Amino acid sequence: MRLAHLIIAHQNPQMLERLVKRLKHPDADIFIQLDRKTNIIGFKYIEDNGYASFIINRVNITPGCYSFVQAVINGFREILKNGRNYSHINLLSSQDYPLKPVSEIHRFLFNNADKTFMHISHIPYQWPEGMQRLNKFSLCNTALPWQSNLEHLANSILPKREMPYHLAPYGRSQWFTITPLCAQYAINFLLNKPRLKSFFKYTRGVDELFFQTILMNSGLKKSIVNDGLRYIEMDSEDKPAVLTTADAGKLLSSGKLFARKFDADASNTVLTCLDDIICEKKAGTI
Repeated sequence: MRLAHLIIAHQNPQMLERLVKRLKHPDADIFIQLDRKTNIIGFKYIEDNGYASFIINRVNITPGCYSFVQAVINGFREILKNGRNYSHINLLSSQDYPLKPVSEIHRFLFNNADKTFMHISHIPYQWPEGMQRLNKFSLCNTALPWQSNLEHLANSILPKREMPYHLAPYGRSQWFTITPLCAQYAINFLLNKPRLKSFFKYTRGVDELFFQTILMNSGLKKSIVNDGLRYIEMDSEDKPAVLTTADAGKLLSSGKLFARKFDADASNTVLTCLDDIICEKKAGTI
């Protein structure tokens, strides 16, 4: 059994390399989905050194838009196509970092090979703010001029949108650890239900809705654990805060496998601290 990591990246090859090196394990395969807007030349050394492989079918990614979902699906397809026996596909950004030795991460996931881990809230009962994303049109996945004006016009004259196929909406964090069975199910569902893609292509923040909605409306929902396995601290604008040395204690006591988000400059000291503590723990000296 193996573990696949799928990292979404768009900048800072040194920080990406640091993450990839920390994830290295004899039973791990690491894949990078690099934003198509980013010149891959400055990142190729990571693959050339044997640390990871790049997803071939790259996407011009706009955060919060359907292009992010497409980038993940493209990554899933290439990973599943190689035929290896993975317990999970672990979706990360290049600003994530492990909080435990990689051997502990593998042991935990291999012992839970039938479980998908993702943060989930039912809309609107547990996450009422999510309804606005579903009801309103968004053109964030297009390159149209006067985008905001066109969105306002569309939402002024068109009827309120409704989720296709009578699906109950769910959502939350777009970062999760998914079984190959659940990943393949989501891909197949999209192929068999084309109206869902049409709906989600015009939904803002769809990356936080797509996989939760599909899986929680399936027979696989009993295999889903409502835990993203990530420590994420939100700032005053409800965005992931940049973690620094001031957060070290919370990170280490969180019990989570990963944390986000880190910045190459502001977080360098805390990342070094995590490396030192994790390496000492791995060596059995603490």
